[in-house]
Amino acid sequence: MSATNHAAELAVAAPRAPGRARRALGRTLETLLSFALLVGVLEAIVRYFDIAPYVFPAPSAVARALAAGLGSGAYLGGLRVTLSEILAGFLIGSGIGVALGIAMTQIRILERLVYPYVVAIQTVPKVAIAPLMIVWFGFGIESKIVMVALTCAFPALVNTIAGMRAVDADRLALVRALCGSRWQVLRFVQLPSAMPYILAGLNTAMVLAIIGAIVAEFVGAKSGIGVLILQANFALDIAAVFALLVLLALTGILLNLALRQIEARLCFWNRRGV
Repeated sequence: MSATNHAAELAVAAPRAPGRARRALGRTLETLLSFALLVGVLEAIVRYFDIAPYVFPAPSAVARALAAGLGSGAYLGGLRVTLSEILAGFLIGSGIGVALGIAMTQIRILERLVYPYVVAIQTVPKVAIAPLMIVWFGFGIESKIVMVALTCAFPALVNTIAGMRAVDADRLALVRALCGSRWQVLRFVQLPSAMPYILAGLNTAMVLAIIGAIVAEFVGAKSGIGVLILQANFALDIAAVFALLVLLALTGILLNLALRQIEARLCFWNRRGV
């Protein structure tokens, strides 16, 4: 009987995989075609109106600058530094935000005591406190990690609190009626229900992490993409500036795709339109 059921499940699942693959391929082709169309239009506009390269470079010039920077190793070296700052700060800040959000929903007095300070720190512009980070932690990678962590903590915290409070009351009542402990309620009800919210907060935090790292590098750094952007800007090499921005955008897209894959694994019940 079990073999028959297994065969039936395979028969049902078999048509899904090709259909899902075709949809993914179709979305990829749509993205590539729209990007190619945008690049072609920009190239035509720049050439037709003869726009100066120091005002707005042609996409072909940006591509050449990107290839030259990658070939020399300068862009990869800067990306390695910036990516280290982004990932380390993201992991630290998001971890603190999620843990603090869970703790605040379990210990209400903690929310009343800590949350106002968290909001106050988040309200202060990061550009304003970036010089302080340089003074306290130096021009090395440490100050950038702290900046990124401060940037990532708040969205992770807020989404975790929202997710923990969005749990269905009937599910909570059922587990408590079955004499479930506080840990069991948290482990089997609240955390699974809050996971989509938490991952949405992590997606927001990842985008902000890239911004925080670049802002910190603008204020003061020895290396990184932000430093390369400043150097290219001072030299009026606008094509190189755009090339570095494209590299940052591609990095952000890849990091976002990685988080979406993690979300699809952890929140498989919450997948829509896949």
